[in-house]
Amino acid sequence: MTNATPAPGRGIAVITGASSGIGAATARSLAGAGFQVVLGARRIDRTSTLAGELGGRAYPLDVTDDRSVAEFTAAVGPCSVLVNNAGAARGLDPIASGSVSDWEWMYDVNVLGVLRMTQAMLPALVASGAGHVVVMGSTAGRVVYEGGGGYTAAKHGLAALAETLRLELSGQPVRVTEIAPGMVRTEEFALNRFRGDRAKADAVYAGVAEPLTAEDIADCVTWCVTRPPHVDIDLLVVRPLAQAAQHKVHRTAPSTG
Repeated sequence: MTNATPAPGRGIAVITGASSGIGAATARSLAGAGFQVVLGARRIDRTSTLAGELGGRAYPLDVTDDRSVAEFTAAVGPCSVLVNNAGAARGLDPIASGSVSDWEWMYDVNVLGVLRMTQAMLPALVASGAGHVVVMGSTAGRVVYEGGGGYTAAKHGLAALAETLRLELSGQPVRVTEIAPGMVRTEEFALNRFRGDRAKADAVYAGVAEPLTAEDIADCVTWCVTRPPHVDIDLLVVRPLAQAAQHKVHRTAPSTG
């Protein structure tokens, strides 16, 4: 879906956490749909390469740092779409023994990072006359599960932020959409959650024939932001066929051959 010379007319779309996974896939998808993309992430080497491929721009961004957000926003200028994709999980510990610092970090990245970016970019989104805030939630923001207290609490908080923002922007030319994916297999999410433990990361997807991909979610983002301006997709929950619910995942038996 890569397009190094985007078609005119779609406007400027900002994607946070764009150095890999869903963020990078969303940048490719939006560029292919005609948006001029501006990529933000801490790994500026990756985003610069991708931006060059897509005919876009890239600036360093740490959504947990006020100064970084302010400098990024100043560099972006006008904007019509903000995709708050940056987010992550840490650990799978029960509440009784969970790390407070892990919980703080997850809340800072998944909730306060979206707050910082949305506050900073909102004037430009309103000024565009047809702004759109997309937040990357999760089914974890709808249903809890054992061992996921910190992450599910953060994603529930993010869902509340999106719903409240929609109420507060009533009458303004800005749409608010939450994308809530279920099981998505990317190269880094589970690996980062388990601090590089490949065996634990792989176990999350063991026996699942076709988890969602980053490109699947990127397609969802692109579809939402390309609806007519009067159409607001409030919430889009998307799961792989194998995942009937948060706790119900069809797994095939491992091969013995």
